Amino acid sequence: MAHYIIQTIAFQLFFLLIYDVFFKKETFFNWNRFYLIFTAILSIVLPFIKIESFKSVVPERYIVSLPEVILGQTASNTNAPILLDAVVIGNSISYWYMAFYFGVTIAAIIFLFKLIKIGVLIFKNPKTNLGKLTLVKLINSSAAFSFFRYVFLGEFLKDNEKEAILKHEIIHVKQLHSIDLLFFEVLRIIFWFNPLVYMYQNRITALHEFIADAEAVKHEGKTKYYQSLLSQVFDTQKISFINPFFKQSLIKKRIVMLQKSKSKQIHLLKYALLIPIVVGMLVYTSAEGQEKVNTEQNEILDLNQYSYTLKKGEKLIGEKKKIHEKYEAFLKANQDYVSWSRINHESNIISYSVHSIKEKVPLSFSRSEVRFPDGSGYITYFNFSKSVEEEITDVEVPFMAVDKVPIFPSCEGLIYNSDKRDCMSQNISRHVNINFNTKLATELGLKGKQRINVLFKIDKEGNITGIRARAPHPGLEEEAIRVIKTLPKMIPGEHKGEKVNVPYSLPIIFQVADEQKEEDLVPLNEVRIKNEVPLSKLDDIPNFESCDNSLSKSEKKACLDQGISTHIVEHFNTKLANKLELTGRQRINVIFKIDEQGHIIGIRSRAAHPDLEAEAIRVIKLLPKMVPGKVDGKNVVVPYSLPIIFEVEKK
Repeated sequence: MAHYIIQTIAFQLFFLLIYDVFFKKETFFNWNRFYLIFTAILSIVLPFIKIESFKSVVPERYIVSLPEVILGQTASNTNAPILLDAVVIGNSISYWYMAFYFGVTIAAIIFLFKLIKIGVLIFKNPKTNLGKLTLVKLINSSAAFSFFRYVFLGEFLKDNEKEAILKHEIIHVKQLHSIDLLFFEVLRIIFWFNPLVYMYQNRITALHEFIADAEAVKHEGKTKYYQSLLSQVFDTQKISFINPFFKQSLIKKRIVMLQKSKSKQIHLLKYALLIPIVVGMLVYTSAEGQEKVNTEQNEILDLNQYSYTLKKGEKLIGEKKKIHEKYEAFLKANQDYVSWSRINHESNIISYSVHSIKEKVPLSFSRSEVRFPDGSGYITYFNFSKSVEEEITDVEVPFMAVDKVPIFPSCEGLIYNSDKRDCMSQNISRHVNINFNTKLATELGLKGKQRINVLFKIDKEGNITGIRARAPHPGLEEEAIRVIKTLPKMIPGEHKGEKVNVPYSLPIIFQVADEQKEEDLVPLNEVRIKNEVPLSKLDDIPNFESCDNSLSKSEKKACLDQGISTHIVEHFNTKLANKLELTGRQRINVIFKIDEQGHIIGIRSRAAHPDLEAEAIRVIKLLPKMVPGKVDGKNVVVPYSLPIIFEVEKK
């Protein structure tokens, strides 16, 4: 939400600057009125508009997102600690949201008070019907203003002035100026903290007076009209959504504008400036939106873990049942994600997968909802009908639609597409690790974490084509392209019996060593104690005493992951980050060991603040005694690493 507000304010500021520089002094009052209302609305909706054709990369649904390749952490590193699933902790209290809704409430109360004040004036003062208008005579007042069909005139106004003022206010009524002001009043309630909304309202108020003045002087001499403006003691109602005749801050501006010559028609071409400005903003919001979605998906969630396939009529049992349970639990807990179900009518195999709600759904898919007795549920899309075919080009076919995925040369023996994809990912990762020149970043003077996003295709002949890369430095982009070019020729993908092109995306990540702080780059798991054994060499892995001992190794690890995740969420003090005045996403990396007796030992952590490190250590110390890991029937020490992630809301 904060990002949306920043974008909205930036757009409004830009539009107002354009108005003040190019349009404010022109006499095209109605054009200016349209400009202010249109740009105010546009600044609010623009951040939500994502135009696919404006995106600089291939649309997301057509790309197979391979897992990140983290250089320096290859499969050959058998002594690396076991990586547990990241624990993402939600912050239960948002002080920023509390402040926002408090401000909205106060602004709404003030608005309601103003409406009541106008209602009281209408109720208590004498009224006269003038056709579609109602004239309200204000007792003991010299004010003059209008609100919708009501025109308010003070009884102290001179008779010879009332006629000119009435003509002026009637123009406000006929042109529905009150609607404009109420629109900006609503914006003031929602965006009470944004000063630009108040500036918009002030400018539209001035325009209303210029419009009414320009029409009124057509029926009244300018000299007499000036006298009407200047001869009053300005008793203006302090209400922001009425059209007051007497308003001190506008009198001089109105007289100056009445004396101004009409603008030349050629100056209307200035309004054409709005076209390239809006197009530029649309390009920005479209490209920015995709980058945000892709980044979040790549860095936080591996949606492939929730994908599985079933033969039509096959029962959910064993490992597939467990994946299905994770699949439904994730969808129920994350409303920003939806289910896709796709059937291959030739093989009668149904594929289930999880996707971002922002991802474009294929045209052949139908929308439905899954509901449970407890009221929870999720949205699902499916293409079970044979009568409707998905729109697929003969050039590129997305991974989820292709009948036979491209195959890495060493993965031919696998049956399922998901297994073939995993095999390809592993081989590509190994290839990049072996061939990428990580020293290049140091030679280029780069420091810290480096990320390279690569796009490529496997064409109908199995060749790697269309390679593109994006990185902080052109040298890294060239190196990534060079490495991908060295990939072997693949077995091409097939769809409906024909070979097709399949696009892929690949993030490459590595850390540039800091020579001045070399000790910080020593992997935490390099410090070993007697009998320390990695997961790959264990016969039995450590686990909670509550986990079933008859489970497989992967099932035991899943049980351990779930138990530790639940423990962290229940015991971690997320309010600590607010007290430390930290903002945004916080990541704590923790390592620990489970020794021969099942005790938690050797706890260390690394975070943005020492207090977060201390809190993580405290929580890990609270873990219960475990069932120790075993090799050849003997208890051993097993190292673990655990990332803890949570979001800190701004106060």
